[in-house]
Amino acid sequence: MTESPIFDKDIDSALRLEALEEVVPTMEETALSHEYVNNHIHTTYSFSPYTPSAAVYAAKNAGLSTAGIMDHDSVAGCREFLQAGEILSMPVTVGFECRTSVAGTALAGKRLNNPDQKSVAYVTLHGIPHQNLDLCEAALAPLRKKRNERNRRMCTKINEISAPFGITMDFDRDVLPLSAYAQGGSVTERHVLYALATKIAGGTSRDAAVQKVGELCQMDPADKALEKLCSAPDQYYLYDMLGILKSHLVSRIYIDADEELLHIRDFIRLANQVDGIAAYAYLGDVTQSPTGDKKAQQFEDSYLDLLFDELKRLGFHAVTYMPSRNSRAQLERVMGLCRQYDFFQISGEDINSPRQSFLCEAMREYPHLIDATYALIGHEQYATFHPGKGMFTSGATEPLQERIKKYAAYGRQYKNRKEQSE
Repeated sequence: MTESPIFDKDIDSALRLEALEEVVPTMEETALSHEYVNNHIHTTYSFSPYTPSAAVYAAKNAGLSTAGIMDHDSVAGCREFLQAGEILSMPVTVGFECRTSVAGTALAGKRLNNPDQKSVAYVTLHGIPHQNLDLCEAALAPLRKKRNERNRRMCTKINEISAPFGITMDFDRDVLPLSAYAQGGSVTERHVLYALATKIAGGTSRDAAVQKVGELCQMDPADKALEKLCSAPDQYYLYDMLGILKSHLVSRIYIDADEELLHIRDFIRLANQVDGIAAYAYLGDVTQSPTGDKKAQQFEDSYLDLLFDELKRLGFHAVTYMPSRNSRAQLERVMGLCRQYDFFQISGEDINSPRQSFLCEAMREYPHLIDATYALIGHEQYATFHPGKGMFTSGATEPLQERIKKYAAYGRQYKNRKEQSE
């Protein structure tokens, strides 16, 4: 199936959607005992092996009940994602993820949820009413352009490290073609490092490439990550190499983001302007990364009360988190603070590698996240057809739990209507 046109990022989205139509009759229903959702799926419009059509196909094929697109600095894949959801009779949501500066706030100078830079926070905008996607694009396009200026400088830093090993790369020739930048997608650090991985692997044996990775990253030759890379299946090989490079090389080539960042207050203003749901992406102290590309590191847990206090003051609507990434104690603390501060809770597992499962088994323990997802669907659909009537539109006076119940009912009605239309 991976050879299907639905996975081809280099063809027009209309052709991918046509191919998806042809796949529908061959799909079998996946019988699961639990309802699964995922509101944080990356596509080829940021970094992922999945086009929007392929992401919805893979999500449905895995047994998800709903799916949500969440690309970095881009909403360019949202309309294809929505159409793919229509084709597969699957309710979906659209949004984007970006980094923001917290300069001038109580969070300035702190390590938030960004492993590479202090005073920078990853945030997500969920449930964007469809008529407002162009407003989001207008805000994001300049950020992508600025980001590429920094990407070019990071390529130069990589070449300074890799040239002695006979490896050099050019941003325009080697990195840009891996992305969907020309179609409104973003170019991330993962694109840069995937290009490097491709260079390392090209024209040499697996053993020689793995040895070169170890030398570039200054790793012990007996490191288990290198041993795993030696035996990685072909479809995972470059992604696993990317994970090692991201974990071990980024600190040496990273350049601080500056002009490509929205200020966090501007992000909140944009969220309110487009009637989306502004969420802070809780990471929490990491002991072991599920995706293998984050070292053990401390993030927000030591000042979580201050964080929630400032998020409320800034005007955030929600907190998003990933149940498989955190311990039960971390999750229960975050959930308790969400209740205390009246924050909507959104969950999803960030999919950007073929190794990752679309299903999060930890979701079984937190059924309120299922209801929240249907409330998110209900919000997006209702605010699309009734502008100015979203869950967090200015003037909404109902208690949050009542709003969740109301919009979740609408979201489930929408799901049922789609199922009945099959």
